[in-house]
Parts: sequence; structure tokens; C-alpha cells
Amino acid sequence: MRDVCIVGTGQVPVGEHWERSIRHLAHDAISAAMADAQIESADALYVGNMSSGPLSQQENLAALIADFCGLQGLEAIKAEAACASGGAALRMGFMAIASGIHDVVLVAGVEKMMDAMGSDVTAVLGMAADAEYEAIQGVSFTALNALLMQRYMYEYDVPDDGLACFSVNAHERGVHNPFAMFQHEISPVEYAAARMISSPLTMLDSSPVCDGAAALVLTSVNMAPSLGGRHRSDPVRILGSSISTDTLAVHDRKDPMYLAAVAMSTRKALEQAGMERECLDFCELHDAFSILSALSLEAMGYAARGTGWRLAETGRISLDGDVPISTQGGLKSRGHPIGATGIYQAVEAVNQLQGLGGRNQVPNASVGLIQNIGGSGASVISHILAS
Repeated sequence: MRDVCIVGTGQVPVGEHWERSIRHLAHDAISAAMADAQIESADALYVGNMSSGPLSQQENLAALIADFCGLQGLEAIKAEAACASGGAALRMGFMAIASGIHDVVLVAGVEKMMDAMGSDVTAVLGMAADAEYEAIQGVSFTALNALLMQRYMYEYDVPDDGLACFSVNAHERGVHNPFAMFQHEISPVEYAAARMISSPLTMLDSSPVCDGAAALVLTSVNMAPSLGGRHRSDPVRILGSSISTDTLAVHDRKDPMYLAAVAMSTRKALEQAGMERECLDFCELHDAFSILSALSLEAMGYAARGTGWRLAETGRISLDGDVPISTQGGLKSRGHPIGATGIYQAVEAVNQLQGLGGRNQVPNASVGLIQNIGGSGASVISHILAS
């Protein structure tokens, strides 16, 4: 198996792109990544996306984007794994290079959600749950996470503001990320006063609906020097790549308070990289809701059951803590354009590992984990990157 590396990155600001269609957003990110790598073509394109069919009335998306980018003829496939679609596309690109099937691969993630009505977006997000046993009962995806949060706070006696520091930390980082949707801080007082969505989950526990696109260029470590661009002599390597799954329906799990797929995916990625958890300098978690941050940290082994929220409260998740997360704002502040999120995580991790994190730089970062979750922990995709 060949060693895989990233030699180009591109992203567009996350937000409300009323003037840009889904193909334009993808084009902008892919063009930036190709310019960064100084390439004019590739062997394949893998696109992470969840909602192009129901929200943009556009399937066969990868072929459309390849065409619009002037890349007709290359292999092009859309990857869908709900909110982990970006991570799934990256996994496909990793396998294509590692196996030797392709030499240069484009991986992109794109989502266009702001043009749709709120009720339509809610219905699409609900497709990440079990249609026959959860969604049909009228429960939204937000409500499912609210139920998890409610049970967690009850079972472990967590105070009402126990999860506040996850959101506060994310917004502190988003201030210094020019690509973030929300570039402003929030205070614990603002968190406490936030509008309730589904008790006990509030607006400030939740990532926003938004548009965005990000892209990567992958190749083998041996081929990197033959390409152009700033990464050619010192590319970021992908040392571990794994996918694990759990039951789609939360009620089917032996313990809803334990994200088993997070634990398995993390362990497999670390084993592939030949590393222990202590080797990681930062973790870009899937903080779509603050409860997922606490549960993920516990499943990864950073905290005992019911104590993940204390890592935020005590500052351990900050840039100078021992478990930095959401280093560029995470899903909460940077935004969560579903299928693009996993690729944004990768772009941000590359910048961290190359010392380009700006005021959000993790000191001496050399190894990081990015983790993308589809559904309420049903599909978990982890990658370990190193400089």
C-alpha cells in the first residue's frame, strides 16, 4: 500500500451564498486546490454531498462538477454518508491513491442548503436518521440530539450550563478564521439566554444550516516532489483512515450514551498509523451539537463516562490544552455545510500541521485527527494526518 499525502487545499467561506449555485461553489474550491497544487488535471474526483437531490434537484453531481470544472473524462463519483459525506469522499480518495489505482485524485465536499425552505432542510436532515422507526414518528434530527443531551444531563447530573464551554471555545476560534460563518465570540451569559430549540438543546448548542465547499488534491508521497505547489517538498501525510458503523436508530443501541463507532473508528485509525492516542496534538471533532463533543471525547478515551463536558469546563480543549478541538471554530462557529464538513476539517488540519493556523495555531502541532460523523453516531470516519 502506498503512502498518501495532501498536496493542495482549497475552500470557500462558509455562509449564505445566494449568488452561487452548487456547481459554482464546488468549482471555486476545486480550482483553488488545483492552483495550490499547481496541477491542471487529475485521475479522479470524489465529491462528498448529502442533499443535492432533494434540495437542488441535482443528482449525478460528481459528473456535473467534473464537467463544469473542465475535467470531462475523468472518473467522478459522489459519496454520501449523511453528515460524514466529506469524510467518505476523503476515504475514497485515500484508497484510490494507496491502492495504486490512481496517482492524483481530487476530493471535494459541497453543500447548498440556504436556497431551500427551513421545513425542507429539516426533512432532509432527518434522512440521516432511521426513516421507518425514527423520522416516521415525527422526530427531527435536532430532537434526536436533544434527547441524547437530555438523557446525558440527567444520567450524569450535568448542570444546565455544563456544555456551554464547547460553544464558547468554538466561537473564540471562529473569530480568527476568515472562512468561518460566525466570526464573533459568545459568553456564558449569552449561552444561558439562547433560544430553546428542543429542550434542553438551544441555538447555541447547534451548528448552523449553511452553504460551503472545500477541496483537496491527494497523491502518493513518492509522487509529491514531481508536482508543483508549496506542498511538494513537505506534504502532509495521511497515516490512518478508517470507517466504523453503529445502528442507525439510536434506540437500537445497547447504550445510547456511548458512541461505539467513534471508539472503533478512532482505534482503527490509530492502529493503522502505528500510534497511541497520546501522540495526537489536536482533534477536529464533529461538534454538530455540543452533546456530540462530550460523547465523542468519552468514546475516544479522553474522559470517563459522563465527564467529557468537564474537559471543556476546565479548558483542556483550548489551543494550549492537552486536547485542542474545534481549532478553527469547528462545526459550531465555522459552520456545518454537511457534505463539505469533513473536507473543511482536512483543510484546517493541513494548515495546523504546516504552522499556518494563524492566531488559532496549536503550538508545535505535528499530528492531528479529524473525525466526521454521519447520523447520530451511525457512520464515523476518522483520518490521522501528520506533517
